[in-house]
Amino acid sequence: MKQADIFYKNDLVVTAINSKFIETNPGHVVIFLVQHFENIYDLPDKISAQITKIAKRVSIALKEIRKCDGITTQQNNEPAGGQHALHYHFHIFPRWNDDKLYSGSPVKVSDPVERIPYAEKLREYFNSIFTINQIRRV
Repeated sequence: MKQADIFYKNDLVVTAINSKFIETNPGHVVIFLVQHFENIYDLPDKISAQITKIAKRVSIALKEIRKCDGITTQQNNEPAGGQHALHYHFHIFPRWNDDKLYSGSPVKVSDPVERIPYAEKLREYFNSIFTINQIRRV
């Protein structure tokens, strides 16, 4: 993750454009926790509730900005559950009718320059909707 990928952060989370682009659906969001928790089993309820609030705001932003037909959230636990990084993180995918997200579309590590437009639009959205104090209280 590069600094330019980040569009929002506070003491709890860092939200950024994921470096892995799925061919049919580039530029999805990932929410990382600042504090280390390996997976959902370790996650305190209070933090889980805050992640849900942030995920909702990101989902609404994606609907507004990307004009998508829907949203898919994904959070994997343990290798058998598809967890590839042993640090809790939460994905938010903008979805379009017939986008074939789960049909084996190729995944590529994007060039950091490719991620900047997605991050900039979300950063502008968050800055225009919320004051700094409102965002920090999420």
